[in-house]
Amino acid sequence: MTDERWTNDFLDAMREQCDPPADEAVRSLFSQGLVNSANELMKQLVASEQVHAEQLPAPLRGYFQQSARLPSWADKELIREGQAVFSRCGPLSVVALVCAALPTCYAGAQGVQVLHLPARLQTDTRRRIVETAQMVVDVMGPGGLEEDAWGIRDAQKVRLMHAAVRHLIRQSGRWNPAWGQPINQEDMAGTLVTFSVVTIRALSKMGYTLSAREAQAYYHAWRVVGYIMGVDERLLPEDFEDGERLTDRIFGRVFRASDEGKAMTRALVELLEHIVPGDLFDGMCATLIRHLVGDSTADLIAVPPSDWTRHLVKPLKLLGWVMDESDEQSAVSAKLAELFGRKLLEGIVWVSRGNERPPFRIPAELGESWNVRSREQQL
Repeated sequence: MTDERWTNDFLDAMREQCDPPADEAVRSLFSQGLVNSANELMKQLVASEQVHAEQLPAPLRGYFQQSARLPSWADKELIREGQAVFSRCGPLSVVALVCAALPTCYAGAQGVQVLHLPARLQTDTRRRIVETAQMVVDVMGPGGLEEDAWGIRDAQKVRLMHAAVRHLIRQSGRWNPAWGQPINQEDMAGTLVTFSVVTIRALSKMGYTLSAREAQAYYHAWRVVGYIMGVDERLLPEDFEDGERLTDRIFGRVFRASDEGKAMTRALVELLEHIVPGDLFDGMCATLIRHLVGDSTADLIAVPPSDWTRHLVKPLKLLGWVMDESDEQSAVSAKLAELFGRKLLEGIVWVSRGNERPPFRIPAELGESWNVRSREQQL
């Protein structure tokens, strides 16, 4: 039975709703001649690590002041607990991000059009991985959602970039109205739950099952981020269990095969194979994606068929891990996934973001606890 909160009529209406405060800020910038193009605005946002109100045009000063406020229901202790979970399983969370959350987004046949339209697949996919991973680290790192912290600023900038993308796409004349509005509320909510619900489910598949309290804490932190990023509160259910229901409801509506989703997935797999240092995990990227998103979703986005056991053999042999009757295959898989995550993080640290973009950063305490080397340590 359909949950009365999220009927088809309601979610159809959400596909026509976007983000009025952010859209108005961008509209005001253009109407006052303060920027020449949406591309220019996005470059400025990406190049600026910190946002200083006195340096911003008037329309953006108001936007950044208003959108920095946490909701009245934000529970700071629960946020800290969610961030503590991330600190404990950070490399696995990054694996969940790139091998579950991003591919899941590509299964949304209408929403993926926003990603594909402007994409130069290799360069844009690399940028998206690095910048999304940076936001996750900033939001879920210690103190990431405190006043003026990195996480809040990242979420505000991404929200504004979404408004700039909407402006750019509408100007292009290439958008099909049948897809709903670009980066609409349903798609925003569907993307948000990939960072919480999809990630929590992926962690479990990699051998790190959260307690009910941990799952709620992790979910709550991202619920707060969703509020900062302009997601309608009706699409931000309070409890993790309701978040799961909304996740399945949205995915059931929007998941379909598309050429664009398949192209985005192919570019992601190719890039991950390039980013992860060495050849120890060759073939593991597609295998992990299929394992974490499930066969039905993997088939929609054309993830190559794979044999999980076959791809475990090489790392097991090279690392000297021998399976015997006393070994738990799930435990070994979890250990490999964590190692893969550390190597993936090191690859992300190393990959250039471009001359106009600041380097990827990991707080020292997280880098130490995760055993992930900084760029300087890799040189």
